[in-house]
Amino acid sequence: MPFEPFDSAEAAVERLIAIYDRNTAFLREALESITSGAVMQGRVRACYPSIRIAVHTYDSIDTRLSYGHVAEPGIYQTTVTQPALFRRYLLEQIGLLLQNHRMPVEIGESNVPIPLHFAFPDGAYIDGSKVEALKRPLRDIFDVPDLAITDDAIVNGTWHGRDNEPRPLGPFTAPRIDYSLHRLQHYTASKPADFQNFVLFTNYQFYVDEFCARARALLAEGGGGYEALVEPGNRVTLPGQDAAETAGVAPWRLPQMPAYHLKRAGNSGITLVNIGVGPSNAKTITDHIAVLRPHAWLMLGHCAGLRTSQRLGDYVLAHGYVREDHVLDADLPTWVPVPPLAEVQVALEQAVEEVAGLSGWELKRIMRTGTVATIDNRNWELRDHMEPVQRFAQSRAIALDMESATIAANGFRFRVPYGTLLCVSDKPLHGELKLPGMATEFYRRQVGQHLQIGMRALERLREMPPERLHSRKLRSFIETAFQ
Repeated sequence: MPFEPFDSAEAAVERLIAIYDRNTAFLREALESITSGAVMQGRVRACYPSIRIAVHTYDSIDTRLSYGHVAEPGIYQTTVTQPALFRRYLLEQIGLLLQNHRMPVEIGESNVPIPLHFAFPDGAYIDGSKVEALKRPLRDIFDVPDLAITDDAIVNGTWHGRDNEPRPLGPFTAPRIDYSLHRLQHYTASKPADFQNFVLFTNYQFYVDEFCARARALLAEGGGGYEALVEPGNRVTLPGQDAAETAGVAPWRLPQMPAYHLKRAGNSGITLVNIGVGPSNAKTITDHIAVLRPHAWLMLGHCAGLRTSQRLGDYVLAHGYVREDHVLDADLPTWVPVPPLAEVQVALEQAVEEVAGLSGWELKRIMRTGTVATIDNRNWELRDHMEPVQRFAQSRAIALDMESATIAANGFRFRVPYGTLLCVSDKPLHGELKLPGMATEFYRRQVGQHLQIGMRALERLREMPPERLHSRKLRSFIETAFQ
């Protein structure tokens, strides 16, 4: 099918939706026919829709913009999946292309097949017994996920196209996005559509309990602009309802990294994900949430304080990271700096000041800005102290944890604004560990304030224009037009 030109973002997106819906329906209907006894001759194939633009002159390229334009003249193209899910995002990105380059975009079918596994909408049921009864393997009839074309070469800056191949228009290909959308459901027990554009990550269930309590209280009072709380298992609380009126049934077992969504119009609410402990989980979940193109994500967790001047319950605002998590070394070498982002740092500091009711020197008594070291060994205390202590001292680290640098580094890699605010829960280098009973009181006292600070910081970031938050600081000199 030939590509068609469009000078309207709305019409272009409608065409993408039409192509995608038609082609995925074709695959589902073919599977239904085969499992009902029909014999297919040859391969059953349908391809992803695609967006393309050809720019011929530097006159239409404004390099002052952080996104919404191509880097230099050429032909640019990207495949698209689930365009209805990404409707708002596509309208913005295509609209910027039309506005900044003053030429139409083209919509058509790509030559990238849609894997059968990715052709089913949320909640679709497939009778596994019928599939297993087929005399031919499914992969002999349908396309299946191909890891050879499902990677992060574009965002990693390692993409090298063949001669005359269009350059990337977006940071992720359709197969890569589909892979993550399915992984998100698996890890979080949440529909991708429920994820909000502002995300909090935590490593403790205490924060989840506090988040849900605050969300329900807010909704019981009318919502304050929020529309619903969605918990794993699609449990939904609406404005004016309390916990007893929540619809849906909680899953009999929570997923590995459950997600909770305080929804707001335009996906401008707040999502909280309990990632558990360790850099592997931190990388896994941010790898997948990144395809939703959130506007910001923050880490709220506990850490070991490394300075004698710190007290249990003090806050650490990270402005640098020592990366000894190792899970991102192949994708983002450790020599790449992960800088603090001024907009996020200011929002966090202002949120601490507002919630704690402190300023100036009094604020400095409870919050310190400095370097956070992230390691992959939870029991680092059991090693010879000389080695880690020397590294902590040389790096000027003031806190130690297992997730913050991973989340920040993946934010840098995926061009998602990031930040970290930690709470000192112990000081192992100085012999200050929580005694029995102290932990419960500490968490009860600190978690509520800490979470409130994180939510307030995200609300401040939400008030910023997108082009300010997604600034050129996160982008290279050769970038995709889509942010």
